[in-house]
Amino acid sequence: MANVVLSEVSKSYGSLEVIEGLNLQIEDGSFTVFVGPSGCGKSTLLRMIAGLEPITRGTLVIDGKTMNQADPIERGVAMVFQNYALYPHMTVEQNIGFSLRMAGLSK
Repeated sequence: MANVVLSEVSKSYGSLEVIEGLNLQIEDGSFTVFVGPSGCGKSTLLRMIAGLEPITRGTLVIDGKTMNQADPIERGVAMVFQNYALYPHMTVEQNIGFSLRMAGLSK
């Protein structure tokens, strides 16, 4: 785990700003939940942290390193999608461990 800090983070799609000036600090070892109605930006926020969506403005720092331009694999962040994005031929344990194995991490 690592500290995650978002400073003045915004996300726009063209002229539509969907996240504006978000400041958030998630401490190492803490448990954080994002709750809100459909379309309020929860998934967009998680996708930006994971590196699956570019940040329009602001700074993302993970474990003391600025990660705005880092590839998803460099961030050490994973997410579980609402719609199943699992390998049907694998067990739950194998699905969860797949990205860890791809990153070269041992048990």
